[in-house]
Amino acid sequence: MRNQQWSKVKKKLDSFICDSLKNRVQFTVTNYRKAHDQLGRAFITVDKKEILNMCTITSDIEMYRKENEIRNAQSIEYDVYNGHQNYQIGIQAHEMIKAEGFFAQYDFFDAVEEYFNLPIEKALKSDDMVIKILSLVDRRVGKRTLEGMKESIQNEKEIIQYFYNLRCEADRIMKLYKKFR
Repeated sequence: MRNQQWSKVKKKLDSFICDSLKNRVQFTVTNYRKAHDQLGRAFITVDKKEILNMCTITSDIEMYRKENEIRNAQSIEYDVYNGHQNYQIGIQAHEMIKAEGFFAQYDFFDAVEEYFNLPIEKALKSDDMVIKILSLVDRRVGKRTLEGMKESIQNEKEIIQYFYNLRCEADRIMKLYKKFR
């Protein structure tokens, strides 16, 4: 997907948005040319208000902190020559920050690519928050499916509940049971 132009990916993503949210939910990617890696951020807006920011720099800072936290908790000193250990700690830290809601722009691209290749039933059950958000605004998810998720959605993170409530409100399924800040 990274080889595809963002405009084509965005067009495809937009085609999956349900009619009731068509002009309300937007996906945006911004690259910073002067950044060392020329990456930037991706973000999701609802009614022109930024709801989810996936900034590479913020994610990298959180990952660095989390790696240090892991090393300190396990009394492991950084060893430049132990590539395998550093890699494993990096993977663990990355999964932890994603679970906490810190995403980089490349996490967004990876999630979009996976989302495009998943059946909607599997996308709704994904452990990846971005994939779950994309599937909650997907036109292939019907009212009965949303109503069936009413109980399980209460165990989800607040951002997932926000998009679930947004969709239910837009489709006039039920009243909101919890507001997102």
